[in-house]
Amino acid sequence: MSLNKEQPRVAIVGCGIAGIATAIALKTRLNFHNFVIFEKGSDVGGAWRDNIYPGCSCDIPPHWYSLSTECNPNWSEMYASQPELLAYWKSLVVKYSVYSHVLLYTQVVRAVWDSLSSRYVITLRDTQTGEERIEIAEVLVSASGGLTVPNLPQDIPGIDTFDGPWFHSARWRTDVDLRRKRVGVVGNAASAVQIIPKISEDPSIEVINFCRSSNWFVEKGDNPEYSHRWQWIFAHVPGIMTMYRAWIYLRHDVNYLIFQNAHKKLRKLTHKRLIKQIERKAPKEYLDKLIPDYPPGCRRILVDPDYLSSLHRPNVTPTWDRIAQVLPSGVLTVSGSMIPLDILIYATGFKALELQFELIGQYGLSLSQYYGSKGGPEAYLGTAIPGFPNFFTILGPNTATGHASAIFTEECQINYILQLLGPLLAGKVSSIVVKQQANERYNESLQRKLKNTVFTECRSHYHTGGKANGKIMAAWPGPVGSFWWITRYVNWFDYELRGAAIWIKERQQARLLTWLLLILAAFVLAIFSKTSHW
Repeated sequence: MSLNKEQPRVAIVGCGIAGIATAIALKTRLNFHNFVIFEKGSDVGGAWRDNIYPGCSCDIPPHWYSLSTECNPNWSEMYASQPELLAYWKSLVVKYSVYSHVLLYTQVVRAVWDSLSSRYVITLRDTQTGEERIEIAEVLVSASGGLTVPNLPQDIPGIDTFDGPWFHSARWRTDVDLRRKRVGVVGNAASAVQIIPKISEDPSIEVINFCRSSNWFVEKGDNPEYSHRWQWIFAHVPGIMTMYRAWIYLRHDVNYLIFQNAHKKLRKLTHKRLIKQIERKAPKEYLDKLIPDYPPGCRRILVDPDYLSSLHRPNVTPTWDRIAQVLPSGVLTVSGSMIPLDILIYATGFKALELQFELIGQYGLSLSQYYGSKGGPEAYLGTAIPGFPNFFTILGPNTATGHASAIFTEECQINYILQLLGPLLAGKVSSIVVKQQANERYNESLQRKLKNTVFTECRSHYHTGGKANGKIMAAWPGPVGSFWWITRYVNWFDYELRGAAIWIKERQQARLLTWLLLILAAFVLAIFSKTSHW
């Protein structure tokens, strides 16, 4: 028996990887089609649509950085480039007819839970015209990820006074010609270390890299290509591609050990090995600045696409003289040096875990207010939040590993969300919300585990406000396999379900029937065993 004659509606915010994966799962696993995806951009693809800077690629092998249900035998190389990754995800959008569910140029501005109707009232804005309208949905899934909102330095005055072209790496301007220009690149983390080796291949481009800190690197090597023979084997020999994917998973996930305080010997060995790598590849005059003063893993370890080697080039100059102010013709550093520039590129990351819209829950509290009351973002299994019924977030608080595939984590969460949605989409439950006690119990345990990891030993984006003493809001404390384990099944005792009397009765009857069948089977087995003995 259903509570509503009309089928519930699911609204997904964002049509990047998480949004696409959620849409495919709804269609293929629940045979559910009454959903809509609000995408503020001009097309699908999320981070792989937006990040088109030179050298953009993934630092996780694509055989693992892909859906487990859609393995691709035709990846061209060990670390796939942005165009190849975008093509993969767009091919899935076409294959599963996801485009018909997507509203492009549609930004979610506000979503308010209406307790009377058990629905979200969603305010949308057309990003082209600015016009606003209202949509209704019973379920809201935030699938916008953490690589969406560019982070421009707030402590550098005068950013918008620069006369030349300036932009964030995630908003790369293809109309700007870098040739024969003096280019300032602010930042030296994941995006910057891919951009600098690529653009500096042209000796006419002079690159000044403004570094704030230092990073640990693992060697990328020559990024080997998959031969046609291997692609054929992956495509035609049963089980080979699955085993290869499993090997990549195991090879990466074992790295969680270096994040644990209990494995100090392994951490020391890793520390020495990574120092030797920097010493081997980087110019000697920069070693004292390049070698971090914090242990490996405290911040994300970067895959080096020849950034360290590129520092040998005469047209690349790194500097740790911090920018004090941006001027019309360049930058003024803390030491008082005036550095003239033609172009400024900010490779300064993203505002992780920052929700792109205002979300109001069942008690009139916004999500930002709730996070503030907790000293920073937190969620139950990084997925459900007390006081926000029928709202689920993918890659939410404390789901980042720093060593594993984000797609794996997303699939774990989507599997978990689908279990929660089962009774709701069947019309047997009107709302589902995680209990506050369950959330507190989970997050207290999580933070205790994080205290025994390397994440406490430096200032990083894993912490609230980027402060060393801030709450660790992003990192997962163990192997990604352990996240899969705890999200395999829903513990329904941790949730409050509204209008669920009939569904609960059905579950009780099903459990009772299961126990009766088990008892009957045991009885028959006992009788059979006894007669056999005779």
